[in-house]
Amino acid sequence: MLHVSTDINRLIREPASDPDFPHAPLDWTRDEAMQVAREEGLDLSPDHWEAVRALQSYYAHHADDTIINLRDLHDALDECFHQKGGLKYLYTLFPGGPIAQSCRIAGLKAPFIATDRSFGSVA
Repeated sequence: MLHVSTDINRLIREPASDPDFPHAPLDWTRDEAMQVAREEGLDLSPDHWEAVRALQSYYAHHADDTIINLRDLHDALDECFHQKGGLKYLYTLFPGGPIAQSCRIAGLKAPFIATDRSFGSVA
C-alpha cells in the first residue's frame, strides 16, 4: 500500500476570505490582483475574474503535482473557455499571455516554460 502524505498547511488552512475565489492562494487578495493588472495596463472585467477563478481552481486541484504541466494547463483552459473561443479568447483578455500574465494576477507561479526571457510570453 502506498503512503499518501498530506500537506499540513492544507489541513489547517483557514477558509478563504473571499467567497468569490474559494481556491485563491492564502496570501492573495483582489486588491493585489487589481494592482498587478494596473501595472500591466489591464482593466479587469468580469471575464478576467472568471479566468482568474478557473486558473486558481486548476492549481488547487493539482496542488499535489510537483510540476504544473503547461500543456495540460493550456488544454484545461482551452476547454473551460471553449464556448467563448478558447485560448484565442484568453489572449484577448491577457495579451501578455493567458497563462503567464493571468498567473501573476491570480497570485500563482506560472509554469517555468510559460515565459521565455529572450522572447517574451509563450503562453
